Amino acid sequence: MSETRRPSLADQVYDQLLTKILEEEYPVHSRLPTEEALAESFGVSRPIVRGALSRLRDDGIVQSRRGSGSYVLRRPDRELISFVPLESVSDVQRCYEFRIDVEGAAAAWAARRRDDDDLAAMDAAYREMEETYQQNALGVEADQRLHLAIARAAKNPFFSSVLESLSEQIAYGVKLSRSLTLLDTPVRQELVLAEHRAVLDAIRLKQPEVAQATMRHHITAAKDRMFVGTQED
Repeated sequence: MSETRRPSLADQVYDQLLTKILEEEYPVHSRLPTEEALAESFGVSRPIVRGALSRLRDDGIVQSRRGSGSYVLRRPDRELISFVPLESVSDVQRCYEFRIDVEGAAAAWAARRRDDDDLAAMDAAYREMEETYQQNALGVEADQRLHLAIARAAKNPFFSSVLESLSEQIAYGVKLSRSLTLLDTPVRQELVLAEHRAVLDAIRLKQPEVAQATMRHHITAAKDRMFVGTQED
């Protein structure tokens, strides 16, 4: 997803640490070795290790505790590497972070401005997505069509233009999240549909604050479904 570039030493240490976390050499809730020990292990300086740890913190994978060190909060789902290279995890998360704010705002404006045609477009996209879920298909296009219909209902072309310009990156993340959902229990699939229904219900009822909150919750949950463990321990 990101521009091709030569990985820095910090990037390389990040990838190696993430691999160790994925393989549970460092399990969820465990304490990582000290910066000094990691620097010696990887043959790099402590500032390089610090940079890698900073990125892992930004990704919500590790947490630093004052006077105690760094601890693993969560790890990528083992199936994740079947679909994407491990180094792309940060890119996927950054796209989701951007969507949380932009699409949350779009949903709020949609709740204020939607008309009957908008509701019809959203309902049609939702039914299509529901059908693909019943068929255990990915449904990436239907998912994107629904989110775009919500953005268009905001009656502000900047929202829909942003989603259209990022369609490839968004589809990448949706495909990943959806692929993991298909491998999980049917309950998870129903949960995803319920999240979308909650957003549409709030827009239909003209509840901007609820629409924003439910959209933000949905996209945050989609991002977090790539991981095992929680950020809230």
